[in-house]
Amino acid sequence: MSAHVDFGRRALVLRRGRIAVRLPFRPLVVCAVLAVAIAGMAVLALMTGSYQLTPGQVLSALTGRETGIVHDVVVDWRLPRVAAALVFGAALGVSGAIFQSLLRNPLAEPGVIGFSQGSYTGALIVILLVDGTYTQLVGGALLGGMATAVAVYVLAHRRGVQGFRLIVVGIGVSAMLESLNTWLIIKADLDEAMSAAAWGAGSLNGVSWDRVVIGGACIAVLLLLAGVANRPMRQMELGDDAAASHGIRVAPVRLGLILVGVALTATVTAASGPIAFISLVAPQIARRLARTAGITLAPAALVGALLCLASDHLAQHVAPTPLPVGVITVVLGGGYLAYLLFTEVRRRP
Repeated sequence: MSAHVDFGRRALVLRRGRIAVRLPFRPLVVCAVLAVAIAGMAVLALMTGSYQLTPGQVLSALTGRETGIVHDVVVDWRLPRVAAALVFGAALGVSGAIFQSLLRNPLAEPGVIGFSQGSYTGALIVILLVDGTYTQLVGGALLGGMATAVAVYVLAHRRGVQGFRLIVVGIGVSAMLESLNTWLIIKADLDEAMSAAAWGAGSLNGVSWDRVVIGGACIAVLLLLAGVANRPMRQMELGDDAAASHGIRVAPVRLGLILVGVALTATVTAASGPIAFISLVAPQIARRLARTAGITLAPAALVGALLCLASDHLAQHVAPTPLPVGVITVVLGGGYLAYLLFTEVRRRP
């Protein structure tokens, strides 16, 4: 007879022969609700603009039953922006989840520890000095982000990488790179400098299907790698010694996860500029909604997608003048940081 094991939480168990997969019930419900919210937000974004549409027109255009101006507005003009917000937001949410899980710190995200600034530096060099294509821009952002990750990792490595030490080193490297980026913009021609500065605020303006497809393909591969490494990542939250006792090769897995997280951030930066704070906020919101013990990737990806899409909608249609999406995410991130500081002060006696 098989004994019943009480895990303390309701779960959905899928069995096929001797293989069984246990899926916690609450995270599944949260993911389903987030998916519905994302679908509703996407339809609202496709409806809203100078040319107002009805939900029926949007659905008809998406299914190919609508032609003419409605099809052009929905499929050619608005859908690339909505798809970019969803894909890039999910990538940023997973990137933040990876770093917060590895470093066991809610402040750990690519922007805080310098990786976003490194990707921005690489992209700026391509834009201002090389005047390269989008493919070269992706390569420059990846190289900049990877070089920054290696530098921070090496500088923080002293008898192993500690989360607090890596964050402090990352903040210092980020400040240095921000100064370098400012210097590059100041030295550039006026038109190029204005374009680079606007792009550096994080914007989905001008995002085409080419960028969505190329960036989405790269992000899909990286998300698959992150999903494969999800179980070792969760075990490493228990500490390096406990993870090693379970057969996890801690150093290679940590380095691989850092590279995946940096690559996700760099891909988004190359396409839309550095969209700030989604990587910081999305994993923590997802953890509180799902009530999981640690950071989970799927809810973080869905929350990141919803935040990016909603922020872009607010920036385009609620503000008095259209704004880059990064302006709205900075406001959200600032409010979240204030909340963290307030709760930390209340915890102290």
